[in-house]
Amino acid sequence: MRGSSRLQLWTALWIVYLVWGSTYLGIKVAVRTLPPLLTAGTRFLAAAGILALIALVTRRSLRVPPREALAAAGIGVALLTLGVGLVHVAETRIDSSVAAMIAGSVPLQIVLLRRLVGERVPHATAIAALVGLVGLALVVGPGFGGGSEAVGLLVMLCASVSWSLGSFASRSLRLPRDALVASTYEMLGGGAVLVVAASLAGELGDLDGDALQPGPLAAWAYLAIVGSVIGFSAYSWLLGNAPISQVVTHQYVNPLVAVVLGALILDERPGPATLAGAALIVGAVAVTASREGRTDAPAPKPTSRPASVAPRETRADPTG
Repeated sequence: MRGSSRLQLWTALWIVYLVWGSTYLGIKVAVRTLPPLLTAGTRFLAAAGILALIALVTRRSLRVPPREALAAAGIGVALLTLGVGLVHVAETRIDSSVAAMIAGSVPLQIVLLRRLVGERVPHATAIAALVGLVGLALVVGPGFGGGSEAVGLLVMLCASVSWSLGSFASRSLRLPRDALVASTYEMLGGGAVLVVAASLAGELGDLDGDALQPGPLAAWAYLAIVGSVIGFSAYSWLLGNAPISQVVTHQYVNPLVAVVLGALILDERPGPATLAGAALIVGAVAVTASREGRTDAPAPKPTSRPASVAPRETRADPTG
């Protein structure tokens, strides 16, 4: 690989590592005062608008068959409304680092889904998934003593399962061929449903002067522009130009970045059992990535799936 290409590769990788790893921190700061569902919904609608503008400037047509547009919007509801939207709700009750650890188990959940539908999965991969889910139990177990934290953990588990199911289902749907266009419809669908849900939950009435604080507003802008647009663009480039074994490394680097940022900036201190569970999850995902992505060839160019979907069982981080 030439020096310039290697620089591009590692620049894109570190953007995905740091940006998507930091979105958990961004969400935690944003929902300190901003309503969670409205924060998520407006974030994705803003990102959809930016992506649509990019598509127009680069002369990419946003006109796609209605069936493909609806399929993309539906996946957006599963991934962004029920997935990322619930992460925003969960982080009103749990630490950002804990949310990241739970989200890190998504690749392992998808391995189990593949087994449930009869797909052949290497034994080492299946064992790694089971070990990782034991780690997940260690992460969430200490908080299930009741109260607000238990509710947050349950919501976060639901978010990760929804992301897994949506990612798994997306493999069988016909989506717009252009990755950027597909993601625009995903964000539009997911964001619109979140805003409607926020309205029904009465969150519009919570947007008073106390909610519109500089810190949370800056975090919202970071999530919309850096997390959703820049992170997506870097990941999209990686899918077409890097070996998939390298691309999927973000799935075990992102939780580590989130834990470090949570400790340094938010003074979060996960307990020993939580840290042990995180180590099992990260190790299991690393084994799964190495077993499932043993290739030195670039990942295939996306065709009927959005660029946020990696080949086979992996998908972008739930907060991206």
